Amino acid sequence: MCRSARIVEAHQWAKAHFLLGAYCLALRSAATPAQIAENMAFDSDKIRQIAERVAGSSGLEVVEVEVCGAGKHRMLRVYIDRPGAAPAADRPDGVTHEDCANFSREFGTIVEVEDAFPGGSYVLEVSSPGLDRKLTKAADFERFRGQRVKLMTREPVNNNRHFEGKLESFADGKLLLDLSAARKKKMRPKEGAVTKIEVDLKNVEKANLVPEI
Repeated sequence: MCRSARIVEAHQWAKAHFLLGAYCLALRSAATPAQIAENMAFDSDKIRQIAERVAGSSGLEVVEVEVCGAGKHRMLRVYIDRPGAAPAADRPDGVTHEDCANFSREFGTIVEVEDAFPGGSYVLEVSSPGLDRKLTKAADFERFRGQRVKLMTREPVNNNRHFEGKLESFADGKLLLDLSAARKKKMRPKEGAVTKIEVDLKNVEKANLVPEI
């Protein structure tokens, strides 16, 4: 899996496109209320169903979808992955350029035909989630046990909200993180401090893999 697996297409006349996850920062900081309303004028559940149907037919999964910008500068980003393919800099498996191209073609056509994303022109970007992919659901934490992750909690754990370490286990909705395995020295526990913490998945605000490079 690599960041180079990416397809970008411009749709000049489209009346459809889609959102699945959260707005990216560009939309939050720069868009007016009217522009945000424009991007929200669609059925997100329907779009998710379309994305997952298209991905599922090729043995893929939808990791995340973002809508950035507004008006003539809207960009729809869809991140897809192949379940079971762990990201690594030296491993060629995972999502390929062909996977992205095929998904982009089929997904874009269906969304436009079903008018699932009302509005004007937009750019559709389909790519792999990258080596620092987000972890959002229980299946993600189960899949990437044994790898380094960084996360931020909603509520403090041991008076801290930011952690990095090896994901030792995930069971019963709780993950066990070995902080001594953090890549950055400043993220490792001080001598005598607790080296492992247990975090409830419901308390995880955001989490990402830490690239093994």
